[in-house]
Formats: sequence, C-alpha cells, structure tokens
Amino acid sequence: MNILFFLTPKSMCVYLDDNSTLRQALGRMEAAGYAALPILNEKGEYCGTLTEGDMLWAVKNLCGMDLRQTENHRIMEIAHRRDNVPVSVTTTMQDLINRASEQNFVPVIDDKNAFIGIVTRRSIMRYCQQTMALED
Repeated sequence: MNILFFLTPKSMCVYLDDNSTLRQALGRMEAAGYAALPILNEKGEYCGTLTEGDMLWAVKNLCGMDLRQTENHRIMEIAHRRDNVPVSVTTTMQDLINRASEQNFVPVIDDKNAFIGIVTRRSIMRYCQQTMALED
C-alpha cells in the first residue's frame, strides 16, 4: 500500500511559518486545537515541530512568564524537545508505521524536500480498525 493513501495534504494542514512569533504560534495552535504543529520555511520545506510544551518552556525561559514578551521572540528561537522526523513519499508502510508509533503525526516530504502533508497516527489506526472489521 502507498503511504499517500493516508496523506492529509498540505492544503488541509495547519502549520507554522518559521518566521512566526511565539504569540502567533500560540494563537494558531489554540485556534487549531492541536498539541503540535509542523514548521515550514518560506520555500515550503519542513523545519521541525513545535509543541505546546516547547511553547510553555519558551514563555517561562525566554519571556519571564510575561505573555507580552511573546511578540518579541520567533519560534525558531525556541528549543524543540523533539522534532517529528519526516518521511519521503516513497517510504514503505512498515517505516511509516514505525514512525507513527513514536509521534502523533508524520510529516511527508517530496524528493525536493518540500512539505506535502502529514500522515496522522489516527488515520493509520482507523484503516487498521476498518480492515479488522471487514475480516470479522
């Protein structure tokens, strides 16, 4: 099976620009309701993942707990606890499942390193659930 079957395309993804401020990231993450978002540069390349925890520590360490200071810091200043490792469109299903077992979403990039979307752990689990239901 091709991993593109599970892909949520970039046009349907919520992501952050690498030049966003911490305040912009807080707002976008709150509006989207996600605990982690991919970060893209101006070329559309995947740069990493920003999590709620990363932002919390940034507010404490960079802003001294003053939310007004979040306008003064870019998200690329923030230390990331862990970036979700991307896969290419040619990745095998086994490799995709291995990655998804360790991260909520798997960024997918093309052969030019451009971000094309994500595969969520939820989409893989739903497929497995449906497949198992058909076998019963």
